[in-house]
Amino acid sequence: MRIIIVGAGLVGTQLAQRLIAEKHDVTLIERDEDRARHVSNRLDCMVIQSEGNSIQNLEEAGIFKADALVCVTDSDEVNMIICGLASRYPKLFRIARVHNEEYVRRNFRNQERAALMGIDFFIHPDVEAARSALDAIEHGAIGDVLSFAGTPYELGSIDVGAGSRLDGLALMDFHGVLPGESLVTLIERKDESILPAGSARIQAGDRIHLLARDKELNEGFRLAGRSEKPMRRIGIVGGGRLGSLIADGLFNKDRPDPEDEGNEIKETKRRGFFSFLKTLVPKVFKHVMIIEQDYGLCKELSNRYPEALVLNEDISDENFISEERIDNLDLIITATEHQEFNIITAVYLKSRGVGRAIAMVTGAGYAAIARELGVDVVIPLKSVVVDSILSKLIGGGVRGVHRLGNKVGVLEIDIAKGSLAEGKSLKNFHLPAGALVMLVNSETESGFIPKGDYVYTAGHRIILAARNGTESEIEKIFGGPNEDRGEVSK
Repeated sequence: MRIIIVGAGLVGTQLAQRLIAEKHDVTLIERDEDRARHVSNRLDCMVIQSEGNSIQNLEEAGIFKADALVCVTDSDEVNMIICGLASRYPKLFRIARVHNEEYVRRNFRNQERAALMGIDFFIHPDVEAARSALDAIEHGAIGDVLSFAGTPYELGSIDVGAGSRLDGLALMDFHGVLPGESLVTLIERKDESILPAGSARIQAGDRIHLLARDKELNEGFRLAGRSEKPMRRIGIVGGGRLGSLIADGLFNKDRPDPEDEGNEIKETKRRGFFSFLKTLVPKVFKHVMIIEQDYGLCKELSNRYPEALVLNEDISDENFISEERIDNLDLIITATEHQEFNIITAVYLKSRGVGRAIAMVTGAGYAAIARELGVDVVIPLKSVVVDSILSKLIGGGVRGVHRLGNKVGVLEIDIAKGSLAEGKSLKNFHLPAGALVMLVNSETESGFIPKGDYVYTAGHRIILAARNGTESEIEKIFGGPNEDRGEVSK
């Protein structure tokens, strides 16, 4: 597939790296000379140092033969303008990253307007990150949790504590300790990513990725030394776009606008865009506190969330922490625009007695640092956005892509009729090295962990772990025989 990426920031560079590893033909356009030179020295792809909002530059990048255009510059308006310029190429799949919630909402409601602007898919970074935060809160912020639509199973990332029941346990004995349907899909140990084998042993300091139902997953956290605690007092540091979206989820603010009342179509479209808010099972929070330094924003937050205590304060003020009893919170979520501040604040408040902490960071590097420092859940915004974009770019029936550790990803993929795998059993049909089928979802069963006698069936959706670099091969195995791999389905 030929893909043009406009914007060589962290998202654009990370996305290009993943696509190049999958043998896709990538061209990057970046206006900043130093950044373009740096990326050109690091990546094996064409890099054009120029403005992206120019037809001439897009044509130089080969847009007339490209399959997809991804606009991830720092400007919402520039991203949308570039997609509009490229609308003269009807077979081109166009993705725009947009931070402004109102742009996305208005065009989600009016699909004709979105088509007129030449945008096939909007990526909203804060929506993606808020969804991840709400999933984590649902499980008591014990660790990262990935949910799969239509199944009762979830994938939890569990840090194993020294002296816990899992410390030293062989995988062949795992089900003797945790009864029920579950599967250890990956063990992360320092810089290693270990795919499961019966003889492998779990060690203190490992991060294991456990696929299980809600009850068994929570028990897995407990066995690792991390039991769930009540989340009755929650604090959000930062009341900007991201903090507000998380608050929307906590207070179940997924309601239609007054102007849409009685209009079923508009109400449905709005619910479609913000449907992630409903993934949070309604709970009674005794106390939700939003801490924001900007006075004007605090007034807006107070009107929007009358249920919350909105404080116009500096979270780093020692006296404020003591006076407002911040250290008695069950959970703190640091969601400002400054990742270093988010990490430091989360770590400091945990040292003062706050039960759990969720920190928003920019990239995976800071995420690793934050976890080492003791932050319970770390959400790297850029990585979340890259995964969301890849889910739309990869063809062959792939419906979702998620990062699992540094070297392994999770693919949600539909088995196509006539595919190489159809009709073959799990135990007799060998996937690429480093691939593991974790879960199967079908019309008759809402998710099950397959045994060796499972037969790959057209129409089933499988969820598998795969080492980075094997995605294209897996696409060919489960995609249809006549499918055009070079075109993204809209």
